[in-house]
Amino acid sequence: MTGPARSSQNAQYGLLTSIANEAGVSPATVSKVVHRRRDVSEATRERIETLLAEYGYVRVWEGDAGRPRQILAVFRDLAGPYTLEVVRGIVESGAEVGVHTTVGTTSRSSIGQWLQKSVAMGAAGVVIVISALADRDQRRILDQGLPVVLVDPLNAPSADIPSVGVTNWHGATTAVQHLIGLGHRRIGMLAGRSSSLAGSARLHGYRAALAEAGIPYDPALVRSTDFDYGEALSAARSVLDRSERPTALFAASDVQALGALEAARRLGVAVPSGLSVMSFDDTLVAAMASPPLSAVRQPFRELGQEATRILLNLADGRPPATTRRELATELVLRMSTASPRSEKSGRA
Repeated sequence: MTGPARSSQNAQYGLLTSIANEAGVSPATVSKVVHRRRDVSEATRERIETLLAEYGYVRVWEGDAGRPRQILAVFRDLAGPYTLEVVRGIVESGAEVGVHTTVGTTSRSSIGQWLQKSVAMGAAGVVIVISALADRDQRRILDQGLPVVLVDPLNAPSADIPSVGVTNWHGATTAVQHLIGLGHRRIGMLAGRSSSLAGSARLHGYRAALAEAGIPYDPALVRSTDFDYGEALSAARSVLDRSERPTALFAASDVQALGALEAARRLGVAVPSGLSVMSFDDTLVAAMASPPLSAVRQPFRELGQEATRILLNLADGRPPATTRRELATELVLRMSTASPRSEKSGRA
């Protein structure tokens, strides 16, 4: 956003900061009054309302009676099937309760700038998806009382900032247990980066399932990449192009699983007779793959609904009972997994 619109938002934000200083309260308290939250004393509310009127502050979302309530959904990027599924979940969930969702990315505006825009626009709050939250942004959210919900944060947030995710560890454990149940003993993994909370939990779930079955962990069968097709293709090829390749691969995301399928194709390894491939996500591309992918399904629609519900409750002064909500995953079996051809791990 540039030009007059940006200048107007900056002015509104600066005005609220000035009012907080004059009233002798925190910006968080002013934000609560602006959003008509109930957790402010009547005397403080009256003092702030008086200053808002004196300075001519206008609640932009109340200027038009027909204007819907608004939230922001901020993503690291809008590339990949996971992002599109989560966008759809948030947008559709908001529409169901009469809330308009503005979608943005951190490629052009930082999270701090989106937080500022949220205040200036009078948005109910911000859903931040798969992003690393800097310490300064966490302090700003807490100090100013900004309604924010995180979905699958890359780093561990403050315990006071609500987050929504899925049972990553349990989902990964279930996936690998299924492969073990089919008879696989050399099971590789295309893991996410260790800096990713979700990726780390899925790797730990993989290792836990192996340990429970008495199968030694072999680091030579594991590669860590971004949730990226190109990186996964290269990583999978390095694991499969060896004399003792695995009979199964567990990928931490659908795009990584697609990379594994292509690596197997290039090496002439048939799926699933020569290699079973198990994925995590179950986005639309999983069922379209060749062969269709067995996968751990994330409840994307429910993720969007839960994040929207928590955010609107926060905006109305109703904090959640717990700041970490994990939704259950589900194992979906298709044609990419089967029993190994033999106990030997030679080429198919």
